[in-house]
Amino acid sequence: MPRKARIDAPGALHHIIVRGIERRKIFFDDTDLDHFLDRLSAVLDDTQTACFAWALIPNHFHLLLRTGNAAISRVMQRILTGYAITFNRRHHRHGHLFQNRYKSILCQEDAYLLELVRYIHLNPLRANIVRNLKELQAYPYSGHSAFFKKKYRPWQDTDYVLKRFNPSVLVARRRYREFVEKGMDQGRRDELVGGGLIRSSGGWAAVKALQKAGIFQKNDERILGDGEFVEKVLSFANEKMERSYRLQVQGVDFQVAIRRAGELTGIDPDAILSRDRGRRTVQARSLACYWAAEDLGLKQPEIGLKLGMTQAAVSLAIKRGKLLAAENNMSLE
Repeated sequence: MPRKARIDAPGALHHIIVRGIERRKIFFDDTDLDHFLDRLSAVLDDTQTACFAWALIPNHFHLLLRTGNAAISRVMQRILTGYAITFNRRHHRHGHLFQNRYKSILCQEDAYLLELVRYIHLNPLRANIVRNLKELQAYPYSGHSAFFKKKYRPWQDTDYVLKRFNPSVLVARRRYREFVEKGMDQGRRDELVGGGLIRSSGGWAAVKALQKAGIFQKNDERILGDGEFVEKVLSFANEKMERSYRLQVQGVDFQVAIRRAGELTGIDPDAILSRDRGRRTVQARSLACYWAAEDLGLKQPEIGLKLGMTQAAVSLAIKRGKLLAAENNMSLE
């Protein structure tokens, strides 16, 4: 059965789970852990991706991220590829480090943000890396420690989470600690990491209650949320896919995007394909990059090859193009 495409959108909350190939270790020592965190910090900062929770275990890790200026798939590609190269070089090994496909679950924020923060931060305790909450609070390789200023992680947004408990930081920390403590005996929660209807409805109890009432909710293994949320996310994803397919059927391709960008900015299409750095040319090139990625579904490396640009330059161009299109009501069609 073919894998379903990942679902993403600006501002979407994702629970990411990455495991070592054959569940082998991906972190051998503190040097590995620190290298990973350095890369994570750099990529999150560069893409303006928010991180609310994380935990590193010897053979896997969890992240709770919100999509920023780059798709989560691109963020994870940069993190995983860069770390794997460093890890293999350091440990004199070759081949794949991670399981073929990481798990990415798009989550309904209001219902699950705090539950996921707690579940992720309790991972070191469930894995017997730490023995109790006091040790967890000092453990440097889980986001839990950052809530108590035991470790400063500028890329982790603790304020956003704490404000869910109380406007006062001191009160919020106490309530957060109590909240985490209440979850210590919950163990593995399949509805937070599993699939299908169990996840989408919030657990078997919720599923059974709804079915007894004659209510059958929309569900999807890639999404954690109630039926209405799942329906909304799938509709958004299908709308984007249908638009991309419709444009392709109409013969709208990259060359059309180039010509359209030229028409709207008064720039010759050949200049857009050149290395000219004039202001209007850069604007036209940015529009073309944005439409190629957003409307035509082209990947950034593919766009870069067509324009002779690095992937980082394409990423920046897409951001500029998105802003320019919105400010001036410009569209590919």
